[in-house]
Amino acid sequence: MGKDYYKVLGIPKGSSEDEIKKAYRKQALRYHPDKNKSPGAEEKFKEIAEAYDVLSDSKKKDIYDRYGEEGLKGASGGGCPNGPTYNYTFHGDPHAMFAEFFGGRSPFDQFFQHGGVGGGGGGGGGDDDMDIDDPFAAFGMGGMGGMGGMGGFQRSFKSRPGNIHGGRERKKDPPVIHELKVSLEEVFSGCTKKMKISRKRLNADRCSMRNEDKILTVDIKRGWKEGTKITFPREGDETPTNIPADVVFVVKDKAHAVFRRDGSDVIYPARISLRDALCGCAISAPTLDGRTITVTSRDIIKPGMKKRIVGEGLPLSKCPEKRGDMVVEFVVKFPEKLGQSTRDALGQILPP
Repeated sequence: MGKDYYKVLGIPKGSSEDEIKKAYRKQALRYHPDKNKSPGAEEKFKEIAEAYDVLSDSKKKDIYDRYGEEGLKGASGGGCPNGPTYNYTFHGDPHAMFAEFFGGRSPFDQFFQHGGVGGGGGGGGGDDDMDIDDPFAAFGMGGMGGMGGMGGFQRSFKSRPGNIHGGRERKKDPPVIHELKVSLEEVFSGCTKKMKISRKRLNADRCSMRNEDKILTVDIKRGWKEGTKITFPREGDETPTNIPADVVFVVKDKAHAVFRRDGSDVIYPARISLRDALCGCAISAPTLDGRTITVTSRDIIKPGMKKRIVGEGLPLSKCPEKRGDMVVEFVVKFPEKLGQSTRDALGQILPP
């Protein structure tokens, strides 16, 4: 059996458009998660929005009345083998639907402060006897006539993703990008960053604004690569006419005094003398976790030669228990000048 949208809204089949709106208003106010903290209120609130989305649309309602939820959603064996092909899925935002139904403002701001919902503040299932069929009647606004079309919700939020305010479409601002600089040691071990942002927020009247600071917590995971993005949805400025932008932090490597980064590998430039390059050498190389390892070479080292030390690099971002490599990059220091006797000796020793 499919969902009974009429039962969800608490109305009989065949209810008029006004009765459907009235039922949605009543149920949405009762189960709004901001006011109803009982378990399951959020899911119930979404179910109410889906029911209203179907029953307030004549085309969807007709298909639902004839073939049920299975037929509406195009399920196999949905009871309409010869009926129209329809594949409905509720993709709406129940909170956006609620806000648009009430004209882009919260009905709780004034309504609940004046005790219009029976003093309970819109609690859970214990408020079944409260009368919220026309909650604004106490303010001389019966039937929503004075609230800019609160009762006459236009079906626009499906085709226009932004809410409307004063007849204008609310559009989401582009993302606000911030660089988040981290050291190689922080990438190696992982860390937590506290990022303070300043932004504008709407007051309860949904018109005036205030400035506020907020701390956003970013958990830097081991091995994260430069360019990794961490998004905080809708944490940007909020105004009466916009949808707040996402705040995005982009990981940026700090310059390191010793190493360079190459993905999950670290490059260590080892400066050696010409004599060491020709005769062999042993160097002490630091590691990111504070150890020192000895790297030896008995071969002739040419400028630019590299030696790979497996497993001494950064953690792999997708598999932090594994690590990249340290690449020792030899830099041969040539002498500034040579005495004549040294020249003569090298001329005798070195091959032509």
